[in-house]
Parts: sequence; structure tokens; C-alpha cells
Amino acid sequence: MKATAALPRTQDLSEGALGIALLHIERGDLESARCSLSRAVAGGVSAGGNASLFHGAPALEFVLSRTGRVNRDVRTAVDRVVAARLAAARRRQASGVLPHLAEFDLIRGLAGLGALLLTRDGTSPLLNEVLDYLVSLRRPIRTQGRELPGWWSDAGPAGERLPGGHGNNGVAHGIAGPLAVLSLAARHGVHVQGQYEAIEVFARWLDKFGRCYWITRDQLSDPEPPETQVARPSWCYGQLGIARTQQLAAVALNDPVRRRAAEDTVVRVLTDRPHLGKITDASLCHGWGGLLTVARAVADDSPTPDRYTTLIENLKGHLAAGLDRLSKSGFMEGRAGAQLALDGTNTTGWTRALLIT
Repeated sequence: MKATAALPRTQDLSEGALGIALLHIERGDLESARCSLSRAVAGGVSAGGNASLFHGAPALEFVLSRTGRVNRDVRTAVDRVVAARLAAARRRQASGVLPHLAEFDLIRGLAGLGALLLTRDGTSPLLNEVLDYLVSLRRPIRTQGRELPGWWSDAGPAGERLPGGHGNNGVAHGIAGPLAVLSLAARHGVHVQGQYEAIEVFARWLDKFGRCYWITRDQLSDPEPPETQVARPSWCYGQLGIARTQQLAAVALNDPVRRRAAEDTVVRVLTDRPHLGKITDASLCHGWGGLLTVARAVADDSPTPDRYTTLIENLKGHLAAGLDRLSKSGFMEGRAGAQLALDGTNTTGWTRALLIT
């Protein structure tokens, strides 16, 4: 297992050959999957600082585990990645500085690694350590004489500096990711101390601020939440992905009021033309594929799934019409992910990479 800082994106789950392999595996085309996997690992597999659920050894383990077969060397490399990321997070916490999103988010951080560990058979000590870390984000950080949420970050998703920092809300890069991991862990019977308190803290934050992509320090100081703006209601950022996370939290907390509110949000968003008008492509990340996949998961967990039947059919129509116009071939922004959403099966559990299930 080669540790390196920069390798070709073939080993990238988002847009590389690893993501394309997911489609072949879900369809049972193992020969095509082998070809994609061979391309993915041809230049080595990262077990270094850039390894995450969406890149390198952890991404490879996730894809291989969809076939029920994972090489022991791959899993050992992933364990080293997780241990290193936990150690770095603990050092950062001890220093009292604010975290970078890449420390805890789904795409690059410990939420994604926790999601991967949840797919393994049995509970590992590393999974419990990751959950303990995610729970610890509920504790505020005091900096420059101000108390801020434990996930507050000075930098944006692309590393850009944000004066005063921000509280990120999205599933891909914000606190909705850790909330989904903790809620799904509870569903799988995995519990650590403080887990339900953290779920409550994060869910209440999203109750107040979840209609925004993120919150600035000035907005945090306002007595009232910021006004809702019409924005893209995507999986990665936006009300639909967050609503699914809130539904998962409600199931974990056995909270029927929160659950109904989350499910009502999904119906409201998917019948709102201004919101839907912000969707411009068929992708999983921020397009029709993501909306369709989230809507199916919400319906599956809802006591009233018939509410979503017509909405799901409409989303399928939009997705089918836009799939061939996608210029990329990969999982998150390309045709492989959109086709997975259109096919509508989840035999391998591929949606677990999105923290939807």
C-alpha cells in the first residue's frame, strides 16, 4: 500500500474509476468492475494524509466491500489512516484551535471514515473512537473571548479563509454529516457515551439554521435565524439532504414531531418550483440523481410512503432526461452515479457512501 500525497484521480470515488466500478458491481457486471478496479489501483493507492472515504485506501475498501471481499492489507491500511486522523484531531482539540472541515466532514474527514467503518461486520474499537470524536464536536470551543460550536471552522470547503469563520451545515462538508453517522450508528445498534445528546445538539442546530448552506459569525449573533433564500435543494448542500439527516436523527431519538417535520420539508421542497428550478443537471452530488436517491430513502423510512410516489416518478423523469447531458463519467457528478440513481436498486448498499442509508 503506497502512501503518497498526490496520485491520479483513478483511485477517487467521486470521479475516478473506483466510482465507475460501483455501477458495475451494483449491476452484477463483475468483469467490467474488475477492469475499473484495475485502472483505479494501477498507480498505487494512497494511505497518506489525503486518504478518505472518497480517495485512496478507504475508498477502495468501500468499493471492494460492496462485493463482499476486502483484502486484509487494504483494511489494515485503512485502520492506519483512521488512527492517524484521530490522533491529529486529538492534537488539534488539545491545542484549542478551530477545526478544518476536512477533519470531520464526509468527503475528506472522520465522518466519512466512520461511515466506512459502519459498513464492516461487527463493531471495532476504531469505530467507537470515531463516534466518540464526532460526539465531542457537540462541546463548544472558546476562542477570542467567544464561545463557538465545536465544528466552527475558519476555512471554507475549498480551504478559502472566511473572516470570522462559519458553521457549515451540509451533508458533504458540514455538521449534517456527523449527525447522520451518529444516527445511523444508533440504527445499527452501535452506541457510545453522549451519542444521543450530540444527536440532539446537532439536530437542534439544523432546526434553526439548516435552511442555509452555512452560518457566519455575524448571523450567529443575530437574535433571529437568517431569512430563508431560494437555493439549490441538493444532497450535498441544501434542504433535501439535511431533511433526510433530520429524519434519521428523529428515528434515532424516537421523535415523531421532528420526523414529521423532516418529511414535510421533503414534500414541500419537491413541490416548490423556485427551488427545483435551481437544479441544473442530473448528478448525484447536486442534481436530480441526488434528489431522487434521497426521496426514495425518505419514503422507505416514512410511515406514509405513498406521499412520495408521484414526486419520485417526477424526479425519475427529470433524471432520465438529463443523464446523457452529463459531461463526466464518474460517481458524484457523472453518468455512473446518475445511472445508479435511475436504476433505483441498492443491493450492494452503495448509498451508504452518501450517508443516506
